[in-house]
Amino acid sequence: MRVLLVEDERRLAHLVKRVLEEEGHQVEVAHNGQDGLSLGLGGEFDVIILDILLPGIDGVEVCRALRKEKVDTPILMLTALDSVEDKVRGLDAGADDYLPKPFAFEELLARLRALSRRRVEPRDPYYLQVGDLVLDLKRRRARRGKREIDLSPREFALLEVLMRNAGRVLTRSQILDRVWGYDFAPDSNVVDVYIAYLRRKVDKGHSKALIHTIRGYGYMISE
Repeated sequence: MRVLLVEDERRLAHLVKRVLEEEGHQVEVAHNGQDGLSLGLGGEFDVIILDILLPGIDGVEVCRALRKEKVDTPILMLTALDSVEDKVRGLDAGADDYLPKPFAFEELLARLRALSRRRVEPRDPYYLQVGDLVLDLKRRRARRGKREIDLSPREFALLEVLMRNAGRVLTRSQILDRVWGYDFAPDSNVVDVYIAYLRRKVDKGHSKALIHTIRGYGYMISE
């Protein structure tokens, strides 16, 4: 697998590069946003590891620019920023996943394997769609068919994570981590509560449900 690593902390970049190469991957490294963007636009990579806090152009802007140019390479964001807003900002820009610093290399490798297995379809940078459900990322609006759906910021973030992973089952822990970060304990039922909120708003009144419970595992959105 060809990996582009964009990380300004040179010691960390060296360690990550060494670990990935020991796993048999080819790694190209950039230490600032401009170089990372140039390589991302010009090279053929299987996955991009992109730090958020970069000199010059930050990682979120690099990600947004890549998606604007229709680069659909899976992007894993590394972030020392652990607020939900920062994570959602990265996902809004088009990132496929994020990993908070500090991280275990085993988890990094597992997330890269998951991203490499995922088939990334060409996408509009501002819209997500599953069936007749459309999420407008730019105007922060949702509709199903002709009906507008009023969502709270947290409901919007949850629905976006589900739609970015359409057809893929997400565990409660994955959802909790991506939408709430570390604000709640792993055994919290907040995910189930908000899924119920979304179901009432998205599926109620429709003959075909889009949000599915996968018993014993988690949740998925699909046609």
